[in-house]
Amino acid sequence: MLTVALSALRTRWATFLGSFVALALAVGLLTTMGLGLGSTFDAPERAPQRFAASPVVVRGTDTLTVDGSRPQKLAHPHPVDAALVTELRKLGEVSADGQPDAVGVDAPADRVRAVVGDRAQVLTGDDRRLADPEPRRDAEALVTLNALLGTAGGVTTFVSVFVVASTFAFAVALRRREIGLLRTAGATPGQVRRLLLADAAGVGVLASAAGCALGAVGAPWLARLLVDGGVAPEWFAIKEGLLWPFHLAFWTGLLVALGGAFAASRRAGRIGPVEALRDADVDQGVLPLGRRLAGAALLLTGGGLLVWTLATDPSELLKRKTYTTQPMLLITAAALLSPLLVRPVARALRPPGATGTLVRENTAASLRRTAAVAAPVLVTVALAGSLLGSAATVTESKAAEAREQTSAHYVATGERLTPRAIPGAVVSATKSTAVYVREDGRALIRTDARAVTDPAAFAEIARLPVVAGDIRDLDDGSIVVNEEWERHTVGERVTVRLGDGRPVTLRIAAVLATGTGNNGAYLTAVHAKGVPVDRIDVRATGGGHEAVAAAGQALRASGGTVRTADAWADATHPRTSPKTRLGLLLVLGIALVYTAIGLANTLLMATSVRRGELDTLRLTGAVRSQILRVVAGESLLAVTVGAVLGATVAAVNLSALGAALASLSAPVEVTVPWAVVGSATGACALVAVVAGVLPAWRLTRR
Repeated sequence: MLTVALSALRTRWATFLGSFVALALAVGLLTTMGLGLGSTFDAPERAPQRFAASPVVVRGTDTLTVDGSRPQKLAHPHPVDAALVTELRKLGEVSADGQPDAVGVDAPADRVRAVVGDRAQVLTGDDRRLADPEPRRDAEALVTLNALLGTAGGVTTFVSVFVVASTFAFAVALRRREIGLLRTAGATPGQVRRLLLADAAGVGVLASAAGCALGAVGAPWLARLLVDGGVAPEWFAIKEGLLWPFHLAFWTGLLVALGGAFAASRRAGRIGPVEALRDADVDQGVLPLGRRLAGAALLLTGGGLLVWTLATDPSELLKRKTYTTQPMLLITAAALLSPLLVRPVARALRPPGATGTLVRENTAASLRRTAAVAAPVLVTVALAGSLLGSAATVTESKAAEAREQTSAHYVATGERLTPRAIPGAVVSATKSTAVYVREDGRALIRTDARAVTDPAAFAEIARLPVVAGDIRDLDDGSIVVNEEWERHTVGERVTVRLGDGRPVTLRIAAVLATGTGNNGAYLTAVHAKGVPVDRIDVRATGGGHEAVAAAGQALRASGGTVRTADAWADATHPRTSPKTRLGLLLVLGIALVYTAIGLANTLLMATSVRRGELDTLRLTGAVRSQILRVVAGESLLAVTVGAVLGATVAAVNLSALGAALASLSAPVEVTVPWAVVGSATGACALVAVVAGVLPAWRLTRR
């Protein structure tokens, strides 16, 4: 068997090279993502800067915990009050930098703790850096980066594992005639399986090792790309000494290679010698029972999960973690079942002329080759449509929702605005705050809120999606909540914690629809004393365009940035944030590059064994240019089949998202990223044509 394996390596070098390249790049991507993800777990240790000269730092309380609940960051942290500062001055020198949240104290720590008690936090040693703004910013930056790399790593793993497994299985399928000859010569099924697994193990070990080396080089490049794109902070770099990403990537690559070859080798070993030779010429049984069952199970699971989520909690579909992971089930199901779908779709697409007929029939007959080409295209198009389409749909709907919820002509925003009465106009000033409520008996839930200075003006100018009650009933003893709250019955009293942590019991005056998740709570400004006004809505009550322009001009005296309501919605609710778009494009770029490589490998392997078929076409009278057009047409048709299937999966996901928005009483702004989907499909088509025509051109030189 060793001699046979070496002979196969010499004669089928293109097949082995394609498998090697696919696996090495997959392991390289996994290593790169693993190293990047491992570097986001801890922020860099920084020395205290703000109060470096003070041995003790006293910081006001900035978190809220109720009866052992998980701490929540206060919207309005407590300052170190003047009375406490006076007491601290008796212990030693007190340093202040003008910010009320913390002071430095030159005194023994135990004496400071005795004075402070539970009125504030006492920080010593390296913990003093917690009073600096950088640790919080570093932690927030790492959370965002961790989510991005986690998503990218998941998508990368999904795409690369699928393509590698398909590549190894297809490589075994290309050796059907060789397997038939071995069975005819007396090889047992066990010997055939051991031969194929030995080949896969050899390629898997070498390719995985090469991929780990490639990932070690690619990880620093990824870190620089993230820093240059503004996604990662400037200090972000790949940590030294991380070993688990290498182990994870190496063993994953080897197991995927063996798994892909094992399933195909079992099928190959079970068939008889004559059947193997016959199957080498005609594609039969291209979708074994195990793959059918797996595809059907994933299809039912993905579809059932969509329906269940729509029926029970449609707002879950609007969350980034959901719309970037849940589509994977339907995409995988469609990819597994693609051999069943290829033939009807290929026959439905009718290229013109005699060449087109030959292309269509060849594509429909060569199911293994067509499915191997269509599947990675399906995955890429479905990912592009689902990920970018979902992100754009959610942000478009949020922007439309924000615009619909105010009848203002102008909106002023800023950190400290000064409300002024404007003749002939309604002026509504509000403040940013938050409320905290216990749900499920333990969880402390934060809800962003707005504090209203004039409830009557607010009720006149706001257009909130009220499902129960009336916002005109809002007063100092009430609150407006949304349907996401555990308790949301009008007239019911609910105990909440305000933005500074103070408890208060309020009556529910009105209930809002859940919407896109931006419908927070509303209460009066008496519950946010000391918080500056940061938004003013103004609507002219009459007089046409001149009165509207005059109201806008008068609003500028309040300070801040004054925009029309449409311009405000565009500015404060961007279609997709640059960081989010860059992150999604990074994920899709990785998937597209790997798909292109998988396509090239598959077509190079497939075309390299078609010498007999191409020679037959020459003998029947086809000239070389016609043969090349047939090969190019087959590649294009296979890519088109994959694009159609991928677009169908993306349409299902986006339709479910639109249904979720409609059920939440939110504007439905389904957005399809045509440019990205078209570019991805065009790139796949170009790679497929080149990878198919070049080996065919070489084989038809005689």
